[in-house]
Amino acid sequence: MESQILRYDKAEFIETDTGNKVSRKSIICGSQNIVLGGKTIIQRDCMVRGDLRRTGTGHAVVVAIGRYCFLGERSVIRPPYKTYKGVFNYYPMKIADHVYIGEGAVVEAAQVGSYVHIGRDAVIGRFAVIKDCCRILDGAVVPPNTVVPSFSVYGGAPAKLVDELPESTQELFEAQTKDFYYSKFLPN
Repeated sequence: MESQILRYDKAEFIETDTGNKVSRKSIICGSQNIVLGGKTIIQRDCMVRGDLRRTGTGHAVVVAIGRYCFLGERSVIRPPYKTYKGVFNYYPMKIADHVYIGEGAVVEAAQVGSYVHIGRDAVIGRFAVIKDCCRILDGAVVPPNTVVPSFSVYGGAPAKLVDELPESTQELFEAQTKDFYYSKFLPN
């Protein structure tokens, strides 16, 4: 999590009723299929692909993002896909609360748990499941279908377990994300 104060141009961001701050310079495709939980920050040049959904009629949530999340500049959030019995389909993606996604990261996971830090330029493969209280290091490449267990630190290419996090990770990360939203992400 970034500890320095990050200034932003208030005219560049749209603030929703639930406190989400979305850059006008971000790329949000299929916004009717994206749910933001509240107090989420989406930086400039971030791409969220809600238009990539299963074929058929009806409303479907493709990307669900929880509260106090931060999507860094140039990050890409897109739902996972696969061909099953000859039919190509996209599947929903859920990002839980207090998740930090660093600059240039690409996330195609099926699920990202709460209190997760995904580093700069990391790649999370299709259908990966990242459990609660994890850290993915900068530049890590998590292979498709990987399950990252709780309280673990993954790094490298391909990513593997390199360290463990303390049990206090949840409280520390919650305090950091709330502090960043209220005290460190400030208008000019």
